[in-house]
Amino acid sequence: QVQLQESGPGLVKPSQTLSLTCTVSGGSITTNYYFWSWIRQSPGKGLEWIGYIDYSGTTYYSPSLKSRTSISRDTSKNQFILQLSSVTPEDTAVYYCARDQRTVETGANFDYWGQGTQVTVSS
Repeated sequence: QVQLQESGPGLVKPSQTLSLTCTVSGGSITTNYYFWSWIRQSPGKGLEWIGYIDYSGTTYYSPSLKSRTSISRDTSKNQFILQLSSVTPEDTAVYYCARDQRTVETGANFDYWGQGTQVTVSS
């Protein structure tokens, strides 16, 4: 059974960089052909996909967040990390990490999710 757990600060000041870690157990983040995504949900809004890092280390980001987003990984710890720079209160959300079995035919297909972590951007 694959499990994902988000961790990181719950409060970030405006203009700073938000950094969250997703620790994966029960499966390796380098296993073909999985993608490891970050997703968020702001108050009163739907889910917003942020980006992914795949089994080979290749990344892809949402165009709307690309300029501020970086996703990396630590394969020795089986973790992948989200960094979102220059945050504003509009980045306040519950942030989730998830495993994605996307294909060209199906598109995004999230089968395992972390429980989510609340991040508030406020001075």
